[in-house]
Amino acid sequence: MSTVVIDVGALSADDVVAVARHDAPVELSLAAREEITRSRKVIEALADDVTPHYGVSTGFGALATRHIPTELRAQLQRSLVRSHAAGSGPEVEREVIRALMLLRLSTLATGRTGVRLATAEAYAALLNAGITPVVREYGSLGCSGDLAPLAHCALAAMGEGEVRDADGVLRPAGEALAAAGIEPVTLHEKEGLALINGTDGMLGTLVLAAHDLRRLLATADISAAMSVEGQLGTDAVFAADLQALRPHPGQADSAANLRAVLADSGIVASHRGPECTRVQDAYSLRCSPQVHGTARDTLGHAELVASRELAAAVDNPVVTLDGRVESNGNFHGAPVAAVLDFLAISVADVASIAERRTDRFLDVARNHGLNAFLADDPGVDSGHMIAQYTQAAIVSELKRLAAPASVDSIPSSAMQEDHVSMGWAAARKLRKAVDGLTRVLAIELLTAARALDLRAPLTPAPATAAVVAGLRTDVPGPGTDRYLAPEIEAAVQYVASGEALRAAESVAGRLR
Repeated sequence: MSTVVIDVGALSADDVVAVARHDAPVELSLAAREEITRSRKVIEALADDVTPHYGVSTGFGALATRHIPTELRAQLQRSLVRSHAAGSGPEVEREVIRALMLLRLSTLATGRTGVRLATAEAYAALLNAGITPVVREYGSLGCSGDLAPLAHCALAAMGEGEVRDADGVLRPAGEALAAAGIEPVTLHEKEGLALINGTDGMLGTLVLAAHDLRRLLATADISAAMSVEGQLGTDAVFAADLQALRPHPGQADSAANLRAVLADSGIVASHRGPECTRVQDAYSLRCSPQVHGTARDTLGHAELVASRELAAAVDNPVVTLDGRVESNGNFHGAPVAAVLDFLAISVADVASIAERRTDRFLDVARNHGLNAFLADDPGVDSGHMIAQYTQAAIVSELKRLAAPASVDSIPSSAMQEDHVSMGWAAARKLRKAVDGLTRVLAIELLTAARALDLRAPLTPAPATAAVVAGLRTDVPGPGTDRYLAPEIEAAVQYVASGEALRAAESVAGRLR
């Protein structure tokens, strides 16, 4: 895999995914090395200054009024990291921690933090060695940075705390660093603060979630198309001229996907003539582009915010381009927290409409001639009855996860940090929401595929037929009741891996 070069400019979202998820190696550019070295000289020039400088010669937060003598400053930085590595709860996922570390390294590379080159190089070495600090779920308020998660990473760079090695084995950090030939960092003035003062955890989660949601929203259009087809719905409402009357770009993209996936459907053609007495389909079928499109437009805004944050140098204080060291409030997570919450709302809405489409398949009063619950022998067999229960349970959970975290704030640090973003909490719940949406769409796709098979001898669209065929490599077609959980999980993997999307695109072309 190509090396990701970390320069003084912004990382791309693709770079973050490559390093976090696929272990792409990283390397500091020459320009980044030079800028780190240049700004470090500014911090070193302040070290002996009799005037207090926050993070260099003072305590932190509410303790910033204490001037720290030179002989205690190394201890000051160590103590900061040790005391802030106070996370609790389950371990955070490896890819999130790697994204967090990469984004912190990217900020170090801008030269605005004043760390030594050796410290930045240590972070690159940890990433390249596949050493992942153990970070706990709880501990960040999303202001003054993702303090506890970042502190656990800084602790590992110091050779303390716990890590997972490249094989996933839990080991003491010092032992893992020694095995990889990495020298533990001894922190100097300002460095402890620079390593923990950023929005990297919430931003890394946002980038990963946005990457997944791009695929999932296209997949939602596929499963919606399969539901429209399987329920003898019409594709006429997805016409481009009708969609253009309400010119939201996400809606237009979703409708275009539906048209492409439903092209040349024998099932849709079978009831297109004047003999069809249905005037219009239910909202969950007819309004799919409007709901999916809203989520797309929300995602577009979130990606714009992420791109700005990827170009940011978040620390406090910062070394400015003209060599000043200034306090600021750029560590506040509000911009990222708000879009994390916004996405969770859209995820819940897309899942909600998908569940309603699924439910229509199972009700003989609404499924237009299919067996109750798509069962082989209703009464003896229950078909997909409980698959919809599972879907409904997930959707209910997604609605709870849609309650925004960013409207909350609990003051901390003796009221010095009296308004916080709760962006890390927003990030954690969005990650759960993305997983939930994957499962809801998988169950819709699984149910719609069964219905399309049951419509034989009518033939589905070539694109939807390709999706069904791909599913059938792991999930058999209609029949008597079987152990359903493994089939649901196979469908989840089919959606999560992108294979369902690729199957549709192999026929319909690139979906939007």
